[in-house]
Amino acid sequence: MLVKTFSSTVFGIQATTITIEVNLGIGINFYLVGLPDNAVKESQQRIKAAFANNDLKFPGREITVNMAPADIRKEGSVYDLPIAIGILAVSGQVECQKLTDYIMIGELSLDGSLQSTKGVLPIAIQAKKEGFKGIIVPKENALEAAVVDGIEVYGATSITQVMDFLNGKKGAMERIEHEKDVFTTEEDNLSMVDFEEVKGQHMIKRAFEIAAAGSHNIMLIGPPGAGKSMLAKRLPTILPPMTLSEALETTTIHSVAGKMKSCAGLIKSRPFRKPHHTISDIGLIGGGSHPQPGEISLAHNGVLFLDELPEYKRQVLEVLRQPLEDRSVNISRAKFSIDYPAGFMLVAAMNPCPCGYYNHPEKECVCGPGVVQRYLNKISGPLMDRIDLHVEVTPVKFDELTAKIPSEKSDEIRKRVVIAREIQKKRYGNREGIHANAQMNKKEVENYCQLDEVCLNILKSAMQKLGLSARAYDRIIKVARTIADLDASDRIRPHHLAEAIQYRSLDKNMNSVSLTKPVLV
Repeated sequence: MLVKTFSSTVFGIQATTITIEVNLGIGINFYLVGLPDNAVKESQQRIKAAFANNDLKFPGREITVNMAPADIRKEGSVYDLPIAIGILAVSGQVECQKLTDYIMIGELSLDGSLQSTKGVLPIAIQAKKEGFKGIIVPKENALEAAVVDGIEVYGATSITQVMDFLNGKKGAMERIEHEKDVFTTEEDNLSMVDFEEVKGQHMIKRAFEIAAAGSHNIMLIGPPGAGKSMLAKRLPTILPPMTLSEALETTTIHSVAGKMKSCAGLIKSRPFRKPHHTISDIGLIGGGSHPQPGEISLAHNGVLFLDELPEYKRQVLEVLRQPLEDRSVNISRAKFSIDYPAGFMLVAAMNPCPCGYYNHPEKECVCGPGVVQRYLNKISGPLMDRIDLHVEVTPVKFDELTAKIPSEKSDEIRKRVVIAREIQKKRYGNREGIHANAQMNKKEVENYCQLDEVCLNILKSAMQKLGLSARAYDRIIKVARTIADLDASDRIRPHHLAEAIQYRSLDKNMNSVSLTKPVLV
């Protein structure tokens, strides 16, 4: 006798349906085929113990379990439930009528209870695409799966509960209803922090507004205690609310990485990731023997904050180059290749020198000759080219700290950012991969960033004085386009371009430029 059940596996952020065929033959052996790993092979012992502890009969005959397609490696313990149900069905303990209607995933404990798993959201999405009636998951993952509309979701606590449901027992499992209002854009980015709490730093706030409006990467350079981390943590509060597609994509990545809480549904606020400087390159970009998303993918549609940038290993920083350009990362192995989204805003912070007080208005730098230059050279030129805005953060004066003048709130800044993003949305329409000015390719730059003679002369002078690369040239124009959008201007004007150039002051050989003096063009 042959019975089929259905499960699913995740590669990257895409799910693939796995057909589990259970055949009962003559003999007493147990065969598990279809390229299973050790965790899948160990399912036999978990299933036997679960059956024994729930008074279920394990057939005393030859059982062959085939997991198709056989050329895909099966990893993890999520196949315990569908294999166990297949064995129960082939031995006549579970009716077979409903087996083809549902995708089943879940790890069995020895007492028969189901343990939570990861990657449930992409599995539910794929199940809906392939026309399955529903999905049966551990109860802890039910809310995550219920994000998907148009498919029945059942949360189970044990294998006996799943048996009762498939055998038609009423009330065995309650369907988890899809929340029609699961996604709203109002007040989803509420945070415990606000730009209102930042005293002074008006020019820095302006730079953050420009970065948020155009999705530009930004570098903060300043002494310890100047407020770099404080400013970076508040960037998500001025970013536009996530769209439904962004929320689904972000939730999918966190689901695959196993970062979802049992009570969590759709992720509605933009991620803010702050990895420690001791992180490895695999931890940052993803990978491993069983590839998982890295920090840059977990920051997708949000912010990646790298504090104390020169303290990161050179190899770790250099792997950021390709994701910053392509907004995705490819993990290649001998037999397969996986793509993870990596559309994040990079916020980097660093001291101007090892002691932190180079060009400080009050404290003296104690670094020896050449030390400052070597310290700045830890950040390669190609990486700096990919950061659009370079901003000096100076210490806040006592008068500003104690002033009673209220600072601008994050909501007020966000309104201007949203207006600028709407202008960009209309400009680029539904072009794939282009949602903000920072993502423009060469063709879009030529079409939407035309410069008059005055602007060209200003840019030519800046290129000569700062020794800018062709990539920096494009970055300046993109930032100028964003400044013009914030100004509701249909074209880039000289003062827009001049302001954009000020944010490339570190490009003057990256070594000899004065951090406290603006570059004159």
